[in-house]
Amino acid sequence: MSALAQFLAGKGTLSSGSDRRFAGEDGTVVKKQLEEAGVKCFLQNGSGIHKDLTAVVVSTAIEGGNPDTEAAQRLGVPVMHRSELLAKITQENSTIAVSGTSGKSTVTGLIWHILNECKKDPSLLSGAGLSVLEEQGKIGNAVAGNGWLIAEADESDGTLIRYKPKIGIILNIDKDHKELNELQKLFKEFAGNVSETLITNEVVKFSGTSFGWGDNCSFKGSGYTAKGIASQFKINGVDFYLPLPGKHNAENALAAVAACVSTGVSLEECANALKTWKGIHRRSQIYPCKNEIILVDDYAHNPAKIAASIRSCQDFAKGKVLAWFQPHGYGPTKFLKDDLIAEISKALRPTDEIWFSSIYYAGGTADRSFDSNILSEAIPNAHFISNRDECLKEIMGIAKSGDVILLMGARDPSLTEFAKNVNKLLL
Repeated sequence: MSALAQFLAGKGTLSSGSDRRFAGEDGTVVKKQLEEAGVKCFLQNGSGIHKDLTAVVVSTAIEGGNPDTEAAQRLGVPVMHRSELLAKITQENSTIAVSGTSGKSTVTGLIWHILNECKKDPSLLSGAGLSVLEEQGKIGNAVAGNGWLIAEADESDGTLIRYKPKIGIILNIDKDHKELNELQKLFKEFAGNVSETLITNEVVKFSGTSFGWGDNCSFKGSGYTAKGIASQFKINGVDFYLPLPGKHNAENALAAVAACVSTGVSLEECANALKTWKGIHRRSQIYPCKNEIILVDDYAHNPAKIAASIRSCQDFAKGKVLAWFQPHGYGPTKFLKDDLIAEISKALRPTDEIWFSSIYYAGGTADRSFDSNILSEAIPNAHFISNRDECLKEIMGIAKSGDVILLMGARDPSLTEFAKNVNKLLL
């Protein structure tokens, strides 16, 4: 939502919005960043709604009875879903839409970075901020350029099928939010909406340009080697160096390169651009600490992402991986219970450990009878401490030189500050 607001403001549209966080201190920074980007901010009490608005745009998280939507209905202002606005924007721009159940934000950022380094003036609509933009004091998830628009296309609420990009990417299809058969239908319809080039992971098995590690891939990765907290590999024989750990991130780079080459950029230009990658907010974000302990903050929250994040830390851990996970959403966690248990159990080595804190509650109506202790009881070397601060005290108490502390979780806006506070304690 913040990305859409900033993009529209950057294109000269009068853009405003509200957020529940604006009522508290934790919303002060993002409110200031939005206002500096030209977005007028209001409390979520209906005060920002007036009859001259073209539309009030809402996300799936907005429940019935919201003061803003009620005010819009009283004044006769149309209410539209976030995905409807994004669909309209993608149709009005030459768009690369990045979809899949894992890796969307990273690949969206990588594509934008390559095209930006190649002076193509790309636009960006992402779910996560790029470090290079955050360093400028921005939220970092939106840029209003004049070239290709790179947009993250979410499948969680079924709205993926509304997008009709020129270039469409399907990174993977794993159980997350929905059953696999439902997801397959959703992504198949999205694939049919792509007007020029469909790019898919080799395991997806849709026809189109493919990327992966197999011999028949259009963009074939090979020779993956972990280089500390970076990765080294080849794409179609060209050497690549990515300042990001994990084979899954090398695979993300394969997808990004496939998209950029489809726009006319060469493999060599892509390789040079990726050397300067500075990272993305809470995606394998690394904080060096004292005593050779490394802290990693990651948005991982579904089974495939968590397993990949743990394995990427194993690539450079000289000692144990000490993982912590705060699930979000009582219904989604219960839905993924068996898959979370299976994937985490397979990913952990006998020396590694994982801690769980209570599920993050974002408000609204939810059955809160299920908690993450049910996960910990079924996973070897797993522990449950409801309070996350107490949980981290335990982890830091046993962390030794060479260990990696991995923090994982999504949706909770306080996780960024939580990671920074943990880092301070480890300095």
